[in-house]
Amino acid sequence: MKNLLSTQERLKSGNSSFTDIVDSYIQTIEKNNSSVNAFVSTDTDAAKKQALEIEKKLKKGTAGSLAGTVIGVKDVLCEVGKTVTCSSNILKNFESVYSATAIKNLQREDALFIGRTNMDEFAMGSSTENSIYGPTRNPRNTEYVSGGSSGGSAAAVAADMCDVSLGSDTGGSIRQPASYCGVVGLKPSYGRVSRHGLVAFASSFDSIGPFSKNVTDSALILQHMAGQDPMDQSSSAQKVDDYVGAVNESEKLTIGIPEEYFGEGLDDEIRTKIEEHLKSLENRGHTLNPIKLPHTKYAIATYYILATAEASSNLARYDGIRYGHRANFEEIEEELKKETRALEKRLSVAVGDEREQLLEEIAKQDSPLIRLYKQSRTEGFGTEVKRRILLGTYVLSAGYYDAYFGKGQKVRRLIQQDFQEAFKEVDVIVSPTAPSTAFKLGENLDNPVQMYLNDIYTISANLAGICGISVPAGTHSNGLPFGIQFMGDAFREVDILRAGREIESLHQS
Repeated sequence: MKNLLSTQERLKSGNSSFTDIVDSYIQTIEKNNSSVNAFVSTDTDAAKKQALEIEKKLKKGTAGSLAGTVIGVKDVLCEVGKTVTCSSNILKNFESVYSATAIKNLQREDALFIGRTNMDEFAMGSSTENSIYGPTRNPRNTEYVSGGSSGGSAAAVAADMCDVSLGSDTGGSIRQPASYCGVVGLKPSYGRVSRHGLVAFASSFDSIGPFSKNVTDSALILQHMAGQDPMDQSSSAQKVDDYVGAVNESEKLTIGIPEEYFGEGLDDEIRTKIEEHLKSLENRGHTLNPIKLPHTKYAIATYYILATAEASSNLARYDGIRYGHRANFEEIEEELKKETRALEKRLSVAVGDEREQLLEEIAKQDSPLIRLYKQSRTEGFGTEVKRRILLGTYVLSAGYYDAYFGKGQKVRRLIQQDFQEAFKEVDVIVSPTAPSTAFKLGENLDNPVQMYLNDIYTISANLAGICGISVPAGTHSNGLPFGIQFMGDAFREVDILRAGREIESLHQS
């Protein structure tokens, strides 16, 4: 099977040219990106120059372990000297002064970054329609969404615009678009990959992970991204396993099948195909074990309470003062002066209760600075981001903190305990990645609750801090791909990689 390792062998033997590979990807981007909208920016001149330098290293035998790899990166990861917008007007002209640790780790091994990919604004969405650059379209059928929030990264790999791409996963934002676009999407355990340089959505949920065309490539990228980072205190000191080696191991797995993930709401074709795959795995000697995850039904409510609370706190830094979009202060001052003059004119002739009311209005007027904050955020943030900030601020407000946020934390712990108990009996837990294939562009934009339900099978892994992978499971009768998900215990990426490779081999046999 063609993968990055086989490409490297061809490059080292001189049977392939890295500059030709990069040129081919550039041509594909130039030809197809206008219809897919996967990339929001590329630097082709820099990519060609870097390709020449890497090719020289390959000929000398001094190239890194990822030489020959072309990567797209979600526009939420900082790259020094690159504009990092998070697909938001509030960061439209923000240029990063440093690179994320995950990017530096890959660049150290001579990976080439070809461009930045589209996303839902601040990673808030399930369709990549909430973007100042417009929606990313599914390469399989451009009338459909690519999923989100890392839809640009998924589409870039599916449209063969790069070898692999990087995304971020807060509640399924790698795995769900991977399912919709028919590629592999890996969410590592929380703390496995440093979050330094990742613009935060919800700090206790966010994970950086790869999209790829096969499981081996995801393992290879994770191998070089993973590890402890002194710049991120939440990164784990736990030893990094041999992920590439694990992919080809034939160890038999015990696979947990939770009844909660195969009930009402799941597309019948997807259910049938996954059941067929599981039967094939059983025939290969793997063990299927029914399990229960009783608190799964609370996952979506818990996630949207806790994640929006963290988002409202994280996004408070975008105030129009320190960096990012700033509203026109002179216009704000002039508008405020006009309002004040108008109130004072009315006050000069007012008497009694009317006078007292006007005095109260004048006293309650915002200062120019406060109004600058409000105007900058109003102009800079999109509808979905504003919705989540409001939800998060509400659940953190006095009188509601214990009722919502405090209770949400308790339920999160119960969900974690469900998984801990399950992993005493099984190696991995299987589920659909999403309840359906991709939906049409615009179909769910006016129904945020329905949009949120697209992450019903993926959210629990983020709540529990465990790892998960989506692997292509087939093509629906509507012509669109769908995925199967495996979740593994914290820092047991080797298990989900083995399970994913087993599914992959079913399609090749």
